[in-house]
Amino acid sequence: MLEVRGLQAGYGHSQVLFDVALEVRAGEVVTLLGRNGMGKTTTVRAIMGLNPPRGGAIGFRGAALAGLPPEAIARRGIGLVPEGRQVFPTLSVRENLVATAANRTGQAEPWTLERIYALFPRLRERAGQSARTLSGGEQQMLAIGRALMTNPHLLILDEATEGLAPVIRAEIWATLASLKQRGQAILVIDKNLTALGRLADRHYVLEKGRTVWSGDGVALARDAERVRNWIGV
Repeated sequence: MLEVRGLQAGYGHSQVLFDVALEVRAGEVVTLLGRNGMGKTTTVRAIMGLNPPRGGAIGFRGAALAGLPPEAIARRGIGLVPEGRQVFPTLSVRENLVATAANRTGQAEPWTLERIYALFPRLRERAGQSARTLSGGEQQMLAIGRALMTNPHLLILDEATEGLAPVIRAEIWATLASLKQRGQAILVIDKNLTALGRLADRHYVLEKGRTVWSGDGVALARDAERVRNWIGV
């Protein structure tokens, strides 16, 4: 579904990514791991067209993404839950969910408000509230719901549970497990190796803008100490 090869990207005169490679197949959950500043968010921004690649290739469902504007990439079926959530603060919960809702990918059972409210009952309770009044965990639920309402083939989460209370983290992990059972392909950035080890099919580690390790759950368990040293947890 998603194939990244030899990706290079950066900001201004500063190069951040030198050789990033990863892939996500249909129905898979794949993780992108690494310390802060190693290039995880830059990789996501390059995939989404927010930081145009300087080299390498990004393919999605058989088509090249390089050179496309972010809105065109999103329309092809990639939903982003960005770092820091970035909900629309002056809009209500309901307005956030419907603002970019569409079924451009032609899903047979598209996400609707009712399905999102069933996934996150708290959002139904707060449907009329301004998004700025929500807790951090509720905003993350809203950001996930907003991305799902675009009916993506691939869902990307940058820092899925960063800064959230343990009970909310558990709820987010349970939600992602539920989405996986429904066949949703997911690329997720986080530092919780225990949760990711249970959830994900494969893992990639970035170090100074390069993919330095990749493997499935068995390989992650075998190399856990080495991976923990790379990601700093």
